Amino acid sequence: MIDAINVATTTFADLAWGPWLLVLLLGGGFAFLVISRFTPFRYLGHAVNIVRGTYNNPDDPGHINHAKALSAALAGTIGMGNIAGVALALTIAGPGAIFWMWVTAIIGMATKFFTCSLAVMYRGRDSAGQLQGGPMYVIREGLPKKYHFLAYWFAGVGMIGCLPALQSNQLIQIFRDLVFVEQGWLAPTTDPVYYNLASGVVLAAITGSIIFGGLQRIASVARQVVPTMSLLYLGAAVIALALNLEQAGAAFQLILRDAFSGEAVAGGSLLSLILYGVRRGAYSNEAGMGTESLAHGAVRTNEPIREGLVAMLGPVVDTLLICTATALVILVSGVWEHPAATGVTLTAAAFGQLLGPLGTVIIFICVLCFAATTIFTYSFYGAQCAGFLLGAHRKHLYRKIYVGFILIAAVLPITAAVSLIDGCFALMAIPTMFSSLMLAPKVKQAAQQYWAKFQTAHT
Repeated sequence: MIDAINVATTTFADLAWGPWLLVLLLGGGFAFLVISRFTPFRYLGHAVNIVRGTYNNPDDPGHINHAKALSAALAGTIGMGNIAGVALALTIAGPGAIFWMWVTAIIGMATKFFTCSLAVMYRGRDSAGQLQGGPMYVIREGLPKKYHFLAYWFAGVGMIGCLPALQSNQLIQIFRDLVFVEQGWLAPTTDPVYYNLASGVVLAAITGSIIFGGLQRIASVARQVVPTMSLLYLGAAVIALALNLEQAGAAFQLILRDAFSGEAVAGGSLLSLILYGVRRGAYSNEAGMGTESLAHGAVRTNEPIREGLVAMLGPVVDTLLICTATALVILVSGVWEHPAATGVTLTAAAFGQLLGPLGTVIIFICVLCFAATTIFTYSFYGAQCAGFLLGAHRKHLYRKIYVGFILIAAVLPITAAVSLIDGCFALMAIPTMFSSLMLAPKVKQAAQQYWAKFQTAHT
């Protein structure tokens, strides 16, 4: 049964992530760069000031401030994609995949500027009359009626894609490997099914206590946890690399050299290498997937361009900084060449190799916090999709299913967990990118007006 699930989910992901999606994400992102003429990149300092609260206005429409919106979005992106996902990319596709994750992040910054500006520009009311944002509302409010089926497409696939498959699976794995096995409470050869189910029950209970409090509680938790854990993780990585500076330089060169060879990926295909790197990069920063605009669309502002600028900071933090740090630590440690473990456990082994027991403790704490906040945030994303598709009064039913799915994810093989989410993310990108490309001229016009006002105010 498990083997059949593995085959089905892997086939689904491979079909969804065909070359056509590479064209959609990279080609669409490049189109956004051309349309914007790189202008938003000049205002990243302004974006930092927005996050700091310089422009907060409690009377503006929306639910949360800019800092909480960014923290909630980062809580969804900083997690298993940056830690377990990078480890998988290195062992399956080789170091070159990291380069293509970087490319996806840079292009993704432009994509996020457009998608998240639109998420505020075209907000709509749900069945309860509450103001909401996200690709389904952008499509409904901004595109002709003949395209509205894409809104239901996104919401339907999003309900599945936002289930906590990878996060739950890997969080339970690191507890098993780094706590129970290390302390001798569980033999490495023991069938993990019963342990996984018991751990799943505990994780489901914790998740339920948070997510039924809604976006405000999720955003508050993310605002407190994400910045601290990001600094702790990056700090540990910087120390590990500083102690091995020569090897770190060699690892960086290996990433660049392998990016155009495809020798490490199965089959030796450069296209396979690029596709896998883009897939992992897209899962890491979610640019073009649409989930990011669900969080940014809830911001309290009447200036859509401001939130588009704030959203651009996401790929910088989660992919260019945290994914790169993870990759370099794994490469420098050498554990990726003959892996005795996969996913998050491989990353933990790399930190332990370079920093000793302290490194293992740090990665354990960070993974615990990152995975938990990602699970909380994804519950909001999925509930937003369910609210659009089934009615706002049925969000609580989705949350119950979401909590129950943690038990299923606990016993799924990691390849099945990753493939299920990968495939759904690919299908979510279609309505998101299509609507954003259609409405890109609206964003360009609004941006030009915003730049003009900004320049006038600062001269």
